[in-house]
Amino acid sequence: MILGAILAGGQARRFGSDKAQALYQGERLIDRVAAALLVQCGGLVVCGRDEPGFRCIPDWPEAGLGPLGGLAAALRHAREQGFSHVLSAGVDVPDLPHDLAMSLAGEGAAIVESQPVVGLWPVADVPTLDAFLSGGGRSLYRFADAIAARRVDLPTALMNVNRPEDLAG
Repeated sequence: MILGAILAGGQARRFGSDKAQALYQGERLIDRVAAALLVQCGGLVVCGRDEPGFRCIPDWPEAGLGPLGGLAAALRHAREQGFSHVLSAGVDVPDLPHDLAMSLAGEGAAIVESQPVVGLWPVADVPTLDAFLSGGGRSLYRFADAIAARRVDLPTALMNVNRPEDLAG
């Protein structure tokens, strides 16, 4: 069983407002990401923020650790709830494919080459992530390298919303 996790604890400094609430093709970004994850996951959490209508969990062990704090929270929650993996995505990736989990499936963890926040993470990696964070690690790429995560190129590059103009079209 896979738990979907929207990593949404960022400050959105470049964007200038709350990315989760921004509209793309008439839908909020958070709703688009949630819909794509829910069709391939047995549950869903939003990490790092309170968002009405969603099950929300705080980043772990504390806020301000970037995507790794959200991933750590999601993996710990998944372990407690009996999930085997977490399929993670940032709130700013509104065009996730509905077969993403299948594209990333395989031995160990896997990340999308161009966007490491989008990944499939085994719950068995919780102790390694805890140790990485305890040692001061903050880079998602470095954690992915530490666990030998496979880097997967998808057939179509994923959109990454950083500025309001990225939503045009």
